[in-house]
Amino acid sequence: MSDAPAPPAETADGLEVVTFGCRLNAYESDQALARARADGLTDAVIFNTCAVTGEAVRQARQAIRKARRARPDARLIVTGCAAQIDPDAFAAMPEVDAVLGNGLKSAPGAYAAESLGQRVRVNDVQRLTETAAHLADGVSERARAYVEVQNGCDHRCTFCIIPFGRGASRSAAAGDVVDSVRRLAAQGIGEVVLTGVDMTSWGSDLPGQPTLGQLVARILKLVPELPRLRLSSIDAAEIDPDLLRCLGDEPRLAPHLHLSLQSGDDMILKRMKRRHSRADALRLVADVRRVRPDVVFGADFIAGFPTETEAMFENTLSLIDAAGVTYVHAFPFSPRPGTPAARMPQLPKSEVRARNERLRAAGQAALDRHLARQVGRELTALVERPGLARAADFTEIAFTGDAPAGLLARFRVTGVEGGRARADRLD
Repeated sequence: MSDAPAPPAETADGLEVVTFGCRLNAYESDQALARARADGLTDAVIFNTCAVTGEAVRQARQAIRKARRARPDARLIVTGCAAQIDPDAFAAMPEVDAVLGNGLKSAPGAYAAESLGQRVRVNDVQRLTETAAHLADGVSERARAYVEVQNGCDHRCTFCIIPFGRGASRSAAAGDVVDSVRRLAAQGIGEVVLTGVDMTSWGSDLPGQPTLGQLVARILKLVPELPRLRLSSIDAAEIDPDLLRCLGDEPRLAPHLHLSLQSGDDMILKRMKRRHSRADALRLVADVRRVRPDVVFGADFIAGFPTETEAMFENTLSLIDAAGVTYVHAFPFSPRPGTPAARMPQLPKSEVRARNERLRAAGQAALDRHLARQVGRELTALVERPGLARAADFTEIAFTGDAPAGLLARFRVTGVEGGRARADRLD
């Protein structure tokens, strides 16, 4: 997850999408662009906002002002989590022409002229309960495709505003997901990524309450032509037995899990209202490594949560090594209005920034150690763009020579350069 906006997706009809935040938002931007084109919208910029941090909201507002200067005649439309949570703030901006809630940004007719005549349209996402098939539709890059299988969240972590922007957890039907994956595999997609807000809750609202592991097993069984399946971020509080079994038995399931850890200190985890302890996190990574020794972990951590002492922060730092985390996503705590954590005793901003930098440095050291271990190894990696590929364990590989995006190719790692493995292509 990142606060930085993704580059706009420009089209010949003058449509652009500027995306902030997570992979799920990036996926939904593709959906919104397709819907806008189907509705006949032209000469417009859609801003798909994020509300995870105050910085993400600030960047969105800044991008909107910049877009108005660059394209004075274009229609500027704001959607996403920040627009859902605080539509009035964006509607008050003179640069903005329309505000759409999260539940409407991909809805039929959302970008039709008559609909955009209403400047603010935001529905109550807490009332969304449908398990509509459109959640399962995958949008492909040339290299990989993302399939949204779940949206919303039923948990209430004290720092998180996202449930107010996404609504309750709701799952796409397994059959729809399998159909989407099958269509993508038929297009020659080398890797499909399952994504959602709270992935491990998938199925809890479906008949029989199937598990994420059962969905993964079904995909791999019914779509044997799919080369690789990957999971996006999952909650460290739970990994069901079927998913653990798939990790151990299915080589096509990528040996890479990104965990929502947030802290390594039990008191802070309680104050965050997380559902796991430090021991739970260590037990989970040990269980996965027992069945899949080559697994590589990523994790989200928050630096400078309210009341966090230096000793508590050191517990988070030490968890990186104790759990063997390779890819660290560090975020400075950002109080979000309306959340319990915003009312807790805050740390000085300078201390929050300093701890975040220490987390980032520890993460870089962990990545450097991982990359050093790859030297001399042969890896199969998915070519993402010219000169850049990604191995199953998420190792980024820089290489020379021609290879089309989407190709699964063999590489031998020869060194480390610029935070990536350097490799020669073998086939």
